[in-house]
Amino acid sequence: MASCHSSPTLVFTVRRRQAELIAPAKPTPREVKKLSDIDDQEGLRFQIPFIQFYGNNKESSMKDPVEVIRKALTKTLVFYYPFAGRLREGPGRKLMVDCNGEGVLFIEADADVTLHQFGPSYLLHPPFPCLEELLHDVPGSRGVTNCPLLLIQVTRLKCGGFIFALRLNHSMSDGFGIAKFMKALAEIACGATEPSLTPVWCRELLNARNPPRISRTHHEYEVENKAKGTMMIPLNDVVQRCFFFGPREVASLRSLVPKHLGRCTTFEVITACMWRCRIRALQLDPEDDVRFIYTININAKVNPPLPKGYYGNGFVLSAAVTTSRRLCENPFGYALELVKNAKSNVDEEYVRSTSDLIVVKGRPHQATTRSYLVSNTTRIGLDEVDFGWGKPIYGGPATGGITSFPQMTSVYVSCKNHKGEHVIVVPISLPAKAMERFATELEGMLRHASQPIMGAHQGLMSFL
Repeated sequence: MASCHSSPTLVFTVRRRQAELIAPAKPTPREVKKLSDIDDQEGLRFQIPFIQFYGNNKESSMKDPVEVIRKALTKTLVFYYPFAGRLREGPGRKLMVDCNGEGVLFIEADADVTLHQFGPSYLLHPPFPCLEELLHDVPGSRGVTNCPLLLIQVTRLKCGGFIFALRLNHSMSDGFGIAKFMKALAEIACGATEPSLTPVWCRELLNARNPPRISRTHHEYEVENKAKGTMMIPLNDVVQRCFFFGPREVASLRSLVPKHLGRCTTFEVITACMWRCRIRALQLDPEDDVRFIYTININAKVNPPLPKGYYGNGFVLSAAVTTSRRLCENPFGYALELVKNAKSNVDEEYVRSTSDLIVVKGRPHQATTRSYLVSNTTRIGLDEVDFGWGKPIYGGPATGGITSFPQMTSVYVSCKNHKGEHVIVVPISLPAKAMERFATELEGMLRHASQPIMGAHQGLMSFL
């Protein structure tokens, strides 16, 4: 039992039963399955949490979400049986799944709070207070190898709703991959006998070539000169705020786009803005190299495309590098062009070159010094997962930063504001003084574009 202070006005208590191992309902193949060379790079060897908030549903009011999901989980693991195994490390640091059927961790919990007490639906976005209570860190479970690959906690609420939280070993899957698992779990919870989309392993599709050949430039894995310049943001001086970008803010930024850049996506204009404001706020040495890194889905980049049921990591990283001076002193279009080029550089040869580099370089971590890594999760589909209680009020990542260095990352999520309009939520982590400068820089950009910024929770963009 633990008490949680999620805000100055909300205090609640969570009662948990001891974590249990949930194994597949039927015998599954006893085998060893190797991860892809994209899967087992150093930068993915960590745990990533997701969370879903569900309201009460009169049609399901007589059902217990804990029991429904527990039973569905045993059946779903028959199809996704590698999740019930354990990762082992072989020669050359190669990760593989020992499909031993030991099971995934499952926690049953109750909280003396209603969903309404968490606030309006448009306030449900990362970072979530009390995540440690809604997704308990079972001692000894956080390791990459020889540990459960999934940790799930279902917390009943007083109102009849519940919170579903899941922690994933990122080496196994990305956001799209775990969304396929959760959709299958939801389908079986609603009465299906098997998933509508059959899971496919096929991790060899993203393995290095034989012999490997690094044919492209990969700034995202460059070894940095640690003797010079500003290093990573210190963890003891970091605050996180979330910025909302709706139609007005996006239109404001689009008004700054030079005509020669042509069509730009919403993601591109937001990201160029965030990167430029972030570097200005950090006040680095003008000659320091700064790096933007983007996670790019590769399904449309490889031929043939990955199977629809593929649930491994299906992305590569691409980076743009410039100096702090150039990024800060050039117009907005300079940053935007770098972001667009980082995306357009990725084709099938780039993907193959990435797999080869990961093997040749000993499965390295991506660059971290003066880097800003962005992951767009607005379309992974977790907001569609229905266990029988309707779609979640919020469904997606539980934290605003990913990787083992969350202070250098932003995870984009989608939600609706108080007007019911779709907005993109962009969390960012910075030292406290730099955060003040960042907010000023961002407000200045929007004002320069003749689109005033509104106050917190009043307009389409605010910061928390």
